[in-house]
Amino acid sequence: MTHRSRSVTIMVHRDGALASRSIRIPLWLFRLLTGAGIVLSVVIVLSLALYAPIVRTAARVPGLNREVAQLREENNQVRYLAGTLEQMEQQYEQVRTMLGGDVVPPRTRTYDALVVQPILARAPGEESPYGDGLSPPQHWPLDVRGFVTRGTVTNSDDGEQHTGLDIAVAMGTPIRATGGATVASAGWDPEYGLFVLLEHPGQYESMYGHASRILTQVGDTVQAGEVIALSGSTGRSTAPHLHFEVLHEGQPVDPRTLVQEGT
Repeated sequence: MTHRSRSVTIMVHRDGALASRSIRIPLWLFRLLTGAGIVLSVVIVLSLALYAPIVRTAARVPGLNREVAQLREENNQVRYLAGTLEQMEQQYEQVRTMLGGDVVPPRTRTYDALVVQPILARAPGEESPYGDGLSPPQHWPLDVRGFVTRGTVTNSDDGEQHTGLDIAVAMGTPIRATGGATVASAGWDPEYGLFVLLEHPGQYESMYGHASRILTQVGDTVQAGEVIALSGSTGRSTAPHLHFEVLHEGQPVDPRTLVQEGT
């Protein structure tokens, strides 16, 4: 008995022709081609569905790059204007100090919104390097190391006295509380310019001078690492820097004996 293989016949008829052409395809091959066509169609549809969002996102990249470049340019202009206004404010304060505080009235600042404050952010879940509550001075008061241009000098042969560290940093750098404390004093001093004085437990005090902005007020309780001011060049100063001073029982001590982070 003869076994005939099963097959599929496809008739092809061209318009205008008298005869038709038949193509016989084995059934297994027809099923294979049909399955391959279905798989290929699904792959094409999925590729288009997944590729379309990528194409749309890629098309937005040039526009986003232009917006970022424009924002950077505007941010640089804001920084330049803030720096210029800050210099004018410092010159005004210097003239006011020379003439006497009662002769020239204090100038009201109206451009705080122009100051750009770079703040370092922690990753989600990352523990804070600062503790909670009141604590002695133990943390570096800046997000950057800066350059210590002058150290603590309490006893010298020529009688020179310098009761803290002078740390050169850019104008507007955030100044952070070196420990949890209470704001004992804040304001203007002819020598230190704009300053903040903190009282810590253990009869410790920390002082931050030559600031361009004070961001706290007397009586506030601040946590270690909290931004209390912005660096500047007010008072007796020739360039932007922070004068960082630590006192114990009213006597100045070298901050580097307590704070090791930035040294």
